[in-house]
Amino acid sequence: MKASTREWVVKAEEDFLAATALNRRRKKPLWNIVSFHAQQAVEKYLKARLEESALAVPRTHDLVYLLNLVAAVEPLWLAYHSALSLLASYAVQTRYPGSSVTKADTRHAMRLCRQFRKEARRAFGLKS
Repeated sequence: MKASTREWVVKAEEDFLAATALNRRRKKPLWNIVSFHAQQAVEKYLKARLEESALAVPRTHDLVYLLNLVAAVEPLWLAYHSALSLLASYAVQTRYPGSSVTKADTRHAMRLCRQFRKEARRAFGLKS
């Protein structure tokens, strides 16, 4: 794995660990923040795959756009299209008034994040 790819993976893991730790809070849950970090972890794994394949890494939070770019080297990842479409809204939308996620939304976001993380780590030859 290229050093630049490893940097993306480290950042993805930081977001995953943050989401996981914050998701354990029982008092004053932070569902918006957990969902945001779940989205960010997936985004950074997508960007890591682009980086490893020497493809351009655009400055975007659009998971579906990134997925379509990655599909050139990971066509089976297109199965995550619906899941990533849902997660994509947590990048910006939940950080502003007028939009919030529920506990159920957050559980779903974490489940999708874990599933995609496992697939991405497998592609890099890393333990889940």
